[in-house]
Amino acid sequence: MSLKNKLSRMKKHLIREEDAEDKKSQPPILEQETADLPFLDLWKQNGATVYDIDGDFCLVREKRYPIDHQHGDYTFRDFISAVDAWQDFAGVHPLSSKGHTHEQMFFFDTETTGLGGGVGNTIFLLGHGRVTETEVIVTQHFLPQPGSEIPLYHSFLSHVDYNTLVTYNGKAFDWPQVKTRHTLIKDHVPQLPAFGHFDLYHGSRRLFKHKLESVKLINVERKILGFNRVDDVPGYLAPMIYFDYIERKDPEGIFKVMTHNELDILSLITLYTHLTFQLLNVHKKATDQERFEVGRWLEYTGNREIAKERYQEIIREDDRTNYEAMHLLALQYKKDKEDWKAIELWERLWKEAPISIRKVVLLELAKLYEHKTKNFQLALERCEQLESLLIETEEANSQKHEVFIGKLHHRKSRLTRKLNKNTDHPS
Repeated sequence: MSLKNKLSRMKKHLIREEDAEDKKSQPPILEQETADLPFLDLWKQNGATVYDIDGDFCLVREKRYPIDHQHGDYTFRDFISAVDAWQDFAGVHPLSSKGHTHEQMFFFDTETTGLGGGVGNTIFLLGHGRVTETEVIVTQHFLPQPGSEIPLYHSFLSHVDYNTLVTYNGKAFDWPQVKTRHTLIKDHVPQLPAFGHFDLYHGSRRLFKHKLESVKLINVERKILGFNRVDDVPGYLAPMIYFDYIERKDPEGIFKVMTHNELDILSLITLYTHLTFQLLNVHKKATDQERFEVGRWLEYTGNREIAKERYQEIIREDDRTNYEAMHLLALQYKKDKEDWKAIELWERLWKEAPISIRKVVLLELAKLYEHKTKNFQLALERCEQLESLLIETEEANSQKHEVFIGKLHHRKSRLTRKLNKNTDHPS
């Protein structure tokens, strides 16, 4: 049958806009028998049903977990606590679920025939999970043969009634791929809903890149979430397994890919919980470096007061991380015009911190003493100490710092003139 004729037959299954709300509450039409699916009994044994539209079909598999199921260091009930915790958050953050319930969160992952973009890359598995009061439900939509994307996306979009998408690098890969494939058949399936989007990949990079060589999800699972997969199929093998299925129709390999996808989705729930607890300080398990990175992220997103609280928590010990936190806290004080608090921290730092921090701190002190407190003598002393530090580290004569040294000499000359003026004309 030609694609044109096939699309014409599908038109009667379209969801009109005025019927969209009613359709969401209705279960999809599932027909359990089809002559075109070998190993149907095996599919049924693995929890799959046939989603049939006029003889064209996809497969839908559902797996349920109790809400107290442990996945790594957390139970899925902890996710409900995480969403509840955001409701009291006073700031703005890209992972904030304030205003949403846990049941409105839509954890999403795909498996495709390749890593590239464009129409040549086909999604053959759409997986998503949601959390209810009593369980986690993972639903997967499988493309059993090329050309059956209409029932695939029809079944998928019939399930989608959530507000917020949660992915791992999905902004750059998964969801653009869905939109690309949907464009090809958009006149024959329900429209794509407009989602808010939480991408946990960027949060993982911010918080964990200092301790992980790679922030691939499987590494984050092992090193951060306390979850280890057993006999898992690597994601890069999924395309080859799918092509083998297309040729032989034996689904054994596909079941392993589905399990891989299922674990990805469950780990997204746990990862969202962990990132939330770190950001909102729900538990005290974070290292100083992680708290420092949380502070920087909060500062970057405009939550300066909360960031200051995080920095204050980690300035008790004298390791490098705490020196960096002290410096960032001092910068926050300076922005808030709390100059003496900034000076107090910087005066400690220029004596104790590593050289890379001391150089920045001495310049900041010189600026504050000159322009805010009008203590020109102290400002000049900090400039001279900075110059000595640069000479000590053999940076004073480097071409890289030539412009900086010139500005430093200019500042010293200006301060000397101000001091001489005060001496000539005492108040």
